Amino acid sequence: MNGRMRFVAVNGSERADGNTNELLAHAAEVLDARGVDLDVINLAEYRLTGCGPCGDCNARTEPCVLAGDDLPALVDRMALADGVILAAPVHGFGLCTTMQAFIERAGVGYLRFQRPLTNKVGGVIVVGRRYSHTEVYHQLVDNVLLNRMVMVGAGFPAILYGNHRGEAVRDEEGVEMMDRMLVRMAAMARVLAEHRELTGRDALEVDQDNERDDRWFARRYETAGQS
Repeated sequence: MNGRMRFVAVNGSERADGNTNELLAHAAEVLDARGVDLDVINLAEYRLTGCGPCGDCNARTEPCVLAGDDLPALVDRMALADGVILAAPVHGFGLCTTMQAFIERAGVGYLRFQRPLTNKVGGVIVVGRRYSHTEVYHQLVDNVLLNRMVMVGAGFPAILYGNHRGEAVRDEEGVEMMDRMLVRMAAMARVLAEHRELTGRDALEVDQDNERDDRWFARRYETAGQS
């Protein structure tokens, strides 16, 4: 496979121009050198509605009925990528509220029907001043695994320390760990794509036993390529 690949990075920060975005700009350069284009979704720039009080999440067989926001289009961009990176800052000793709202709505309202992120490579980047990085990191890793992605790491996790804008990209050890993860993600995505191209099937078995009826995703991605 000689063509370029495409990753999507979800920036969960409420600030589109903060530390997280600076790290993703650096990530784009690293991936570009390895034949991967990075599509950055800055959640702060989109309309997102938090989960409501309807309470029918465990019975619905169609996507979330909360309409009028940008979530379906963002899910589309993830579903058609070769890899997905979840990047978020630590706020109030936990995951920032924008990313929390996104993973709740995207997961329960859309991704659980057919798990369209299955067998895509996944990575996690967490940035914050000093505390609770690992708690946020593990929550996002759990989300990657829940969506049946191939979690790629490189030793230490991509956890970076910084408070004011510009500090996180100067965390040399953190940036090194992030770079290692990105390089391995690009390599793994290419291996999986080459196997699919040569054999016509995924290297990893696709589990079709999903939590929800998949009619909506079957229609939406019936003719769209996901490699």
